Amino acid sequence: MTLEGKRALITGASGALGAAMAERLARDGATVLLHANSRPEAVEQLAAAIAAAGGKAECHVFDLRSDEACRVACERMLEGGPVQIVVNNAGVHDDAVLPGMRADQWHKVIDVSLNGFFRVTQPLLLPMMRTRWGRVLNISSVSALTGNRGQVNYAAAKGALNSATKALSLEVASRGVTVNAIAPGIIASPMADAAFDPAMVNQMVPMKRAGTPQEVAALASFLASDEAAYITGQVISINGGMI
Repeated sequence: MTLEGKRALITGASGALGAAMAERLARDGATVLLHANSRPEAVEQLAAAIAAAGGKAECHVFDLRSDEACRVACERMLEGGPVQIVVNNAGVHDDAVLPGMRADQWHKVIDVSLNGFFRVTQPLLLPMMRTRWGRVLNISSVSALTGNRGQVNYAAAKGALNSATKALSLEVASRGVTVNAIAPGIIASPMADAAFDPAMVNQMVPMKRAGTPQEVAALASFLASDEAAYITGQVISINGGMI
C-alpha cells in the first residue's frame, strides 16, 4: 500500500494512538501533518523520529476548540497543497456520572471531539474533493456503541461523530472521497492503563488483552489505501470481541 504524494493530517498526534497512526501512514509514504495543542514537544519528537526513519512530517500546533486557530492552521496546511487524508483522532475524557457532571465537562468533551472534527474537516474538504481522491477517518469509541457509565459526554460526542461519518460519506462519495469511523475498544496507552487494570481487561475483553495502537494504525492504513476505495460510511469496531 502506497500513499506517496498524499498529505495526511492526524489530530491528537501527541497521544499513543495518534502517534502510531502517524508513523504507519508515514511509513506508507504519506507526508504526515502532526497536530497537537497542549504537548507540542511530543509531536516535535515524533516528527524527528519519522524523519530519521526516512519519512516526511510537519508539526502544526493549534487549539481545536478555537474557530480562528483552526482556520489559520488549515490555511497554513493548504499552502503545501491539498490535504487528502484527514484523521480526526483528537479527543478528551472528562468522566463523571451525569447527575454530577459540570457544564464545562460536557462542553469540553463535545467541543474537542465533535466541533474539532468540523473545524478541520470542513475547510480541508473542498480542496480534497477537487483532487477526486480523499479519505476522512474519524476515531470513535466502543463507548459510542455500547454506552459506558460516567461517559455520557464522551459517548454523545463519539456517537454524533458516527452519525456525521454516515451523512458526510453520502455527500462526497461521487468525488472519490471515503468517510469511515474506527471504533476502538480498550487500547494499551497510558490513559487506558490508568483506567483499566489487567483483571478488568480480562473480564471485559473476550481476547483477554488490550489492543495495541499499532493494530488500530494497521486498520487506519488499510482504510486510507486504494484497496479500501469501495468502503465508505462505515463504523468499524476493533475491540477484541467486546461487542
